[in-house]
Amino acid sequence: MGLPLREIMRLYFVALQFLTIIPLPFSVRCDERDMGRSMTFFPLVGLTLGVMLAGADWLFSARLPREVGDLLLIVLLSVLTGALHLDGLADVCDGIAARGGRERFLEVMKDSRIGAVGVVGLVLGLLLKYQVLHYIPIEYKRHALFFFPMLARFSQVQVAVNAASAREKGLGVLFAAEAGMLQLAVAGGFTLAAAFLLFGVTGVYVAFILYLLTWGLKAWFHKRLGGITGDVIGCVSELNEIGCMLILLILLGNK
Repeated sequence: MGLPLREIMRLYFVALQFLTIIPLPFSVRCDERDMGRSMTFFPLVGLTLGVMLAGADWLFSARLPREVGDLLLIVLLSVLTGALHLDGLADVCDGIAARGGRERFLEVMKDSRIGAVGVVGLVLGLLLKYQVLHYIPIEYKRHALFFFPMLARFSQVQVAVNAASAREKGLGVLFAAEAGMLQLAVAGGFTLAAAFLLFGVTGVYVAFILYLLTWGLKAWFHKRLGGITGDVIGCVSELNEIGCMLILLILLGNK
């Protein structure tokens, strides 16, 4: 990338501050250009979350039934991320359910209130994550905890790069404006390498399937809204978390 280590670490911490509520004992300089540039390190932040989840699972498994421990892992992930992407999932569900065209869809997503369909989407999404995580074979569970947050954060980079913005202002604008093919290539290379190290060829298959799914979602939102928003990025991330664990369960459940 040609960046000094200090700059690499700064951009990583910019990404960490945006994607999580993990407090840092120091301040990090950040301007508008850094939002898009920091996307290079989104998968690394996802892996950081995975390390925390795997560590928590090690603690929970010694004292709690798996059912309780798995539910606490989903709660912990929601807390660590400030439920940022869950909010996007709920807003997009409400937007899809709204009657009307593009402007109505965007208006509903911007509303801070959550509607009935948004609640249903949120509950179903959390239940799916919990159930799928619970049934992943125990020998693969901690590998999966490393994997799915990382892959979901890569999907955010994929959605943002070369995307049109559906609004004139907002987070989607900041990310889409500054994230480019360099960010996508570096983030993608890191994600594929980690996928292979964690699951071998199976990990690469999962990453490729979700890569295609994410392109399809990106194309649909461009057609429906004329571009992406921050809520769209969050929604796609949540769908990738669910999809990643579900595909892992299908591929590894009978091994």
